[in-house]
Amino acid sequence: MTNTSRTVHTDDTGPIDPHEIGIRATDDPSVGEMQLDDRSALRRVAGLSTELEDVTEVEYRQLRLERVVLVGVWTGGTAAQADASLAELAALAETAGSEVLEGVVQRRDKPDAATYIGSGKADELRSIVLATGADTVICDGELTPAQLTALEKVVKVKVIDRTALILDIFAQHATSREGKAQVSLAQMEYMLPRLRGWGESMSRQAGGRAGSNGGVGLRGPGETKIETDRRRIRERMAKLRREIKAMKAARDTKRTRRLRNRIPSVAIVGYTNAGKSSLLNRLTGSGVLVQDALFATLDPTTRRAALPDGRAIVLTDTVGFVRHLPTQLVEAFRSTLEEVADADVLLHVVDGSDPMLTDQIKAVREVVTDVLRESEVPPPPELIVVNKVDAADPVVLTQLRGLLPDAAFVSAHTGEGIDDLRERLAGLVEDPDVEVKVLVPYTRGDLLARIHSDGQILTSAHEADGTRVHAKVPLALASALGEYAA
Repeated sequence: MTNTSRTVHTDDTGPIDPHEIGIRATDDPSVGEMQLDDRSALRRVAGLSTELEDVTEVEYRQLRLERVVLVGVWTGGTAAQADASLAELAALAETAGSEVLEGVVQRRDKPDAATYIGSGKADELRSIVLATGADTVICDGELTPAQLTALEKVVKVKVIDRTALILDIFAQHATSREGKAQVSLAQMEYMLPRLRGWGESMSRQAGGRAGSNGGVGLRGPGETKIETDRRRIRERMAKLRREIKAMKAARDTKRTRRLRNRIPSVAIVGYTNAGKSSLLNRLTGSGVLVQDALFATLDPTTRRAALPDGRAIVLTDTVGFVRHLPTQLVEAFRSTLEEVADADVLLHVVDGSDPMLTDQIKAVREVVTDVLRESEVPPPPELIVVNKVDAADPVVLTQLRGLLPDAAFVSAHTGEGIDDLRERLAGLVEDPDVEVKVLVPYTRGDLLARIHSDGQILTSAHEADGTRVHAKVPLALASALGEYAA
């Protein structure tokens, strides 16, 4: 099968080289990019086609994405930023299991209130759908229920937006019971105002015996099918909220135990696919799932590590963020993101090989700020970690060192810069331990075990009455050892 993707421009600049995106992101947007012709152009974006031989029918309204055309509305910024946004949408679509056939961007002051891209451009989009044989159109933004319906009537294939796509990826990747419940709740909150069906099928009323338990004169029109579905969804949402609240209590218990033992907590945050899980594995020696895909990690993973001075810390790998993260997901994963609010240090991981690195930092900080504002806690110290330096352009890295002078530059893949990162972490994490000198009786082996597991032994010696220990231990353990002070 031939690749149908092509690049068409309305200006005289010629095709955009994808490798130039990082350079053009710094261009002045007012020069050559805001022309009147370009405003109304539905411009093809090169390099997004991943068309394959296999073609499978897709059931309407199901998110088993197969052959898709991407469409975005460019309302501001540079052409490179618009292309990067659609390239990210292509990566999301591929993660969901689809084949990207075409990517088009239209220049507008704001999305059309009726069809997102305007009626004329919607007709052009229909032509592209027919030419490529696509069965799905994905819009790079959150569409209103009216926009979805109107655009679907014109293009005559399934239309979904960026939010539905991200929700579908989350549903595929959720593994824990809590993660699945949170994703289900977010999907239902998104689906409720958009519930509809073909023709009049959802507005049929269940009158007669189906609509009432009474006989003649007592039968009313009953609920329409869509009303019944909405009621069932609301009931299911209420049940999910209760379940998530109960699961949150169990996780709060574990967090309280960590806080009581005064083990410093480090939350790893960052843009999706920035390498957070790889960094966690490198720092702790664990084997957390690592995949070159967006939103590979949904459930928070906590692992223990040791700093160069011997102190213990716990690192938590959190869900990745993305530009325009759906509000439903932020709300549903609120309990998961509480790890950020309780952290002593934020390890903000960014992809050093991404040309839109500064945009990613801004997107992550917006979500973190919202979480901290809700929790009413002061922001913890933040250490930016520029990851993937082995894959980044050396010239770009030099620029980043000037732009982010306090950042740590590492490669979780090769191990470059990891020792320096550990030293930086040791300086940021406050030492919560107190120094004790105790003589622990041999009958209290449990206390000695706790000193070994929770503290740092400086010296120890076995004597006739017990083990003499000089150590740094958490405050709670120091209190328990008080009667054995020597």
